[in-house]
Amino acid sequence: MKLKYADENRIPRVVRIWLIAGLVMIFMQVVIGGITRLTGSGLSITRWEIVTGTVPPLNEAKWEAEFELYKQTPQYHKINRGMTLSEFKFIYFWEYFHRLWARLMGLVFIFPFMWFLGRGMLSRRLMLRLLVVVALAGLEGFFGWIMVASGLIHRPWVNAYNLTLHLCMALVIFGYLLWTLFIAYQPKPPVFAHTAWRRFGWAMVAVAFVQIALGALMSGSKAGLFYPTWPDMNGEYFPSVLFDGGHWTTDSFIHYDTNPFMPALIQFLHRNTAYVLTIMVLYFAWKMWKTDLTPALRRGVGALVVALGMQVLLGIITLINCKATVPVDLGVLHQAGAVVLFGILLYVNYQMTGRHQTR
Repeated sequence: MKLKYADENRIPRVVRIWLIAGLVMIFMQVVIGGITRLTGSGLSITRWEIVTGTVPPLNEAKWEAEFELYKQTPQYHKINRGMTLSEFKFIYFWEYFHRLWARLMGLVFIFPFMWFLGRGMLSRRLMLRLLVVVALAGLEGFFGWIMVASGLIHRPWVNAYNLTLHLCMALVIFGYLLWTLFIAYQPKPPVFAHTAWRRFGWAMVAVAFVQIALGALMSGSKAGLFYPTWPDMNGEYFPSVLFDGGHWTTDSFIHYDTNPFMPALIQFLHRNTAYVLTIMVLYFAWKMWKTDLTPALRRGVGALVVALGMQVLLGIITLINCKATVPVDLGVLHQAGAVVLFGILLYVNYQMTGRHQTR
């Protein structure tokens, strides 16, 4: 059967609403993932069962069986030894909810996608992009299990590098689907003639992506607990440990959780990348406000400055409240704010993609 495709300038409203729903669900999955990580819940389910894992334990015997599996993990022996079944149920809930939400996203995406495709309600351009989203989602699930498995053998927590890869892949999926939504709503954005600022816009996206990756490393290595002060790092701008050449070894990077070097380096890079991004965004906004912009782009630039200010403030407040543990509420808000900021950056860049048509 030959597929029929919709005109990309006439994408049905129901398709656009469906894309928004998918985007919101991905955003919520990032938030749920943040709660799962910060509550130490990510290793509570020790098996990856795509189908049977949909059903949680339904009686005390099954709860005890799950608890016994958890008791075999390094996290239980090194951190949570002696926890009660009730306490286990709490951390189990968040990991279960995280996985259940992922399954729900798959259902919300796949069945409407097949229906819209069969009815000819997708343009060829959207169809191809949505197939990429499916592939990326499958890869994300695989990376998620690798991340969990990294904390079930030796470490009592997941590997920070695997966690970073997992979050970065989620950010890629969010950004790709968001761009697809832009195409569905506005297939041909207005002409923007300033090529140099288009390049600068993508440079800001790249720096923001690196900054979010460093934030994931901060969380995974618990680097915020080592220097919970601002604007200095325990009285220093450059932590003295970074000047010790003996720490600049491969072993320090691999065994990041056994030395003070990596937490200092990760937090130093995270702070200073934030300063670079702040300067870039403010400079960009200052230049744009002196330029003749479309209303949509002008709103986007304004939203970018507001989101940046809120994110910087959240980052500082989260950091100075890292006393013994990272505050869950502030940490999750900071991660969610990063995704919002990234999304606004993509919106601003999309509004600058319009070019003059050449014959």
